[in-house]
Amino acid sequence: MELKHIDLSCLSVSPANMRVKGKTPDLANILPSVRARGVLVPLIVRANGSPETYEIVAGKRRYYSALAVAEETGEAEPLPCAVIAAGDDAAALEASLIENIARLDPDEVTRWETFTRLVRGGRRPEDIALTFGLTDLQVRRTLALGNLLPRIRGLYRRGEIDAATIRHLTLTSKAKQREWLALFDDENAYCPTGSQLKAWAFGGASIPVSAALFDLATYTGEIVSDLFGDERYFANAETFWAAQIAAIGGRVAAYRDAGWSEVVVLPVGTAFQTWDHERRTKAKGGRVYISVGQRGDVVSHEGYVTTKEARREAKGEATTEPPVRPEASAILNDYVDLHRHAAVRTKLADAPGVALRVAVAHMIAGSALWAVRVASQRAGTDAVTESVEISPSEGLFDAKRRTILAMLAFDPEAPTVAGGNGYDESLAQLFVRLTALSDADVLATLAIVVGETLDPRSDIVDALGIGLGVDMAAVWQADAAFVDTLRDRDVLLAMIGEVAGPVVAEANAKEPVRTLRTIFRDCLEGTGGRTKAEGWVPRWLAFPATSYTGRGGVGSVTRSARAVAALTPQAKPENIEPQPDGDADAEPVAAVAAAA
Repeated sequence: MELKHIDLSCLSVSPANMRVKGKTPDLANILPSVRARGVLVPLIVRANGSPETYEIVAGKRRYYSALAVAEETGEAEPLPCAVIAAGDDAAALEASLIENIARLDPDEVTRWETFTRLVRGGRRPEDIALTFGLTDLQVRRTLALGNLLPRIRGLYRRGEIDAATIRHLTLTSKAKQREWLALFDDENAYCPTGSQLKAWAFGGASIPVSAALFDLATYTGEIVSDLFGDERYFANAETFWAAQIAAIGGRVAAYRDAGWSEVVVLPVGTAFQTWDHERRTKAKGGRVYISVGQRGDVVSHEGYVTTKEARREAKGEATTEPPVRPEASAILNDYVDLHRHAAVRTKLADAPGVALRVAVAHMIAGSALWAVRVASQRAGTDAVTESVEISPSEGLFDAKRRTILAMLAFDPEAPTVAGGNGYDESLAQLFVRLTALSDADVLATLAIVVGETLDPRSDIVDALGIGLGVDMAAVWQADAAFVDTLRDRDVLLAMIGEVAGPVVAEANAKEPVRTLRTIFRDCLEGTGGRTKAEGWVPRWLAFPATSYTGRGGVGSVTRSARAVAALTPQAKPENIEPQPDGDADAEPVAAVAAAA
């Protein structure tokens, strides 16, 4: 039996289901629970002969309740399902009878209490899922209730707050939860719930002075006092974050100086889940995780590795950490972001004047990578990582990098020019070495360092790609890592229309996704009797990037929109690039002044 989440559109009621006959079942006693908490108990399903579709052996009422909730909210979440072997109607009927007669739905808080005891006893989330017939995702969602204050769990258990509210509260700090409870208890105050709670929790709330890592004596921004309390707040969030990011960088450096092999700064607002990690000492490869709250609070978690790394370690395997539909999956977003990033920094390596200004922009505004850290080219799957590593863009960039390494007399096999390449000299010695180089050589070095430290998922990649005129067709062509991640029917039909024409797309509009993917691959490779589409680039990879549907979900499209809005004629490369024979210090300033 396999446990998985399956889209509503891929499910139908099986003739073997004991409830299949008659009208739509009475949902009165189950719909409120599904509306509040979602479907908790997996449906029993089996493949029905069509690709990626399944028939429901047991769980018809949960299925119809989920359909009703989807119609009410406009959002359809995949349902947890236990997939049994196809073809045995007697076994399917038996499963339906047992499931409908013997099913017991424990409330989720009781589950959390049980699961927590099991985790403390050494059980892994995967083990718990297998034992109780749940999916890993269900178990992890239940364990997340441990991030809540006991009273909030009580409210949820009694049905006074719904699942959407709980889901957002599990991501907040205990202090923020106490603030929410105060609003909940105040009859005259507005208490956000559901999706409104997310905006309240993560919409730029006031930042208390107590969150600062830096010395307040050196802070130049404004600090205001709460007239009705003892706390003081930062008046300008941007000024605070610039100082806080610098201070976090200092803490990272201190940990590294103390001998920690790796320090991971989690994205702002991402909670550190202790149950998904195992303790390891510094000597045994444990790393430090630094979590940063939406209100600036910083917490260090010393000496941890992921549970998956620990299991691989126990088996003697290499420890690599894998990462998570709207229009594109997380893996497909990785593919798009990393390929565009590779193409932009290759182009950037030939435009040192632009790179200089990128560096200055980082110095003024700060960046998640300006510590200095080298951008990670790891993706959610090995296939995507390998696709980027062997791409023409990465090959060209690596050749330019090795030229700089040789010029600086560094190890030609060093993986990077920036941070941590292993050269054994002080900063002053490196500065002296750089002063012996020409301005052109220093700028060429800077271009490589900026490329190495360029955040792959920042809108500056889009601004550079548009401004530098990056042509993705010259450095990219579709490969298996890209095609295999395509799962969306609307997107595939649109892409088929681009590579084979609208007539072919319309003729195959009712074909299953697997068939559409085969047609698309044939068009890209010129197989199956189809003409090969030369030089095709998906809209997501182009500069600027655009969508195939109105649903969104592609990071490059959102960032391109911001970049297009920000770009002006002054930002064009010809307006900021210094002339080859000119004064490298004076000409860029003159060019920008003239453009202004």
